[in-house]
Amino acid sequence: MISFLKVALQTLKVFIIFTGCTILFYYGIMWVTEEYQSYHRYDEPEGSALKVSNAVKEEGSSLIDRLMLFYLDGE
Repeated sequence: MISFLKVALQTLKVFIIFTGCTILFYYGIMWVTEEYQSYHRYDEPEGSALKVSNAVKEEGSSLIDRLMLFYLDGE
């Protein structure tokens, strides 16, 4: 009877700790989501920002050239 009571109390402690950690994790994720929900990633950059890519249309690129570029970039 005593060992059953000890096992039941240990199980209850583990359940309470697990439930508490799960609730803490859930509300932590909800806080992070709310924090970054209003973050605008695609706003115009401020300051002295430079454009780093230029969409250049390559004329004369064949299917083999595009396939080799695909394999070299690893995409």
